[in-house]
Amino acid sequence: MTGAGISAESGVPTFRGTDGLWAKFRPEELATVDAFMRNPKLVWEWYLHRRDLMSKVSPNPGHHAIAEMEKRFDDFTLITQNIDGLHRAAGAKNVLEIHGNISRNK
Repeated sequence: MTGAGISAESGVPTFRGTDGLWAKFRPEELATVDAFMRNPKLVWEWYLHRRDLMSKVSPNPGHHAIAEMEKRFDDFTLITQNIDGLHRAAGAKNVLEIHGNISRNK
């Protein structure tokens, strides 16, 4: 299981760290259905900004090490809170993204 820490080294901003995104922005203004209903333009801009950030980062050695672990163990599932897709970019195949992926809308 991984969280924000693994992607921070790649330059992906965390949410709750000292310099995290929620130190600068309020989640209720950007990351809820109510926020979207109040100001869809702002919410879309927020996600587009984050997608732009994710398009400029690459997997780091930690992502590659986990992808290598998957190759070595027959029964391996990676569960991640990360939305950046870096685990898959590093070669991991059996990945459960519990918060989704920034590159997909539903």
